[in-house]
Amino acid sequence: MRQFDFTPFRRSTIGFDRLFDLLEASARQSASENYPPFNLERIAEDRYRITLAVAGFKSDEIDITAQQNLLLVAGKKAGENENHQGDYLHLGIATRSFERRFELADFVRVERADLSDGLLVIELVREIPEAMKPKKIAVNGVGEPASITHQADAA
Repeated sequence: MRQFDFTPFRRSTIGFDRLFDLLEASARQSASENYPPFNLERIAEDRYRITLAVAGFKSDEIDITAQQNLLLVAGKKAGENENHQGDYLHLGIATRSFERRFELADFVRVERADLSDGLLVIELVREIPEAMKPKKIAVNGVGEPASITHQADAA
């Protein structure tokens, strides 16, 4: 696959280093990093959902770690299936260990995670602090010229 060189853009922009790092990291990912498959959904303006297909994994074999701007989902099988009594003729359900990283925007936090029917669903919400939200500023009449009323001379 052809690499794109971001050097000219890095020289002429300030403060976009993280964006270029993300683009370069996504270009370096190999095909082997496509496991497990996942879906990203935007549920509402400030709510998101990640669904990973983790068939064969139990909830205690999956580790979800949320750090600042990073969500790390890792799965590690506890060992060979103790109930296994014969040789597989076909092993089609992948149960290899995995580690999937998701870069999160500022103020995005994990709300909850559920595992059901081989699908791991992670709910995310973006909560902007009150200090960062736009505020409406009321305009007082201070500084405006006062209205002047003239009285007729009674002389």
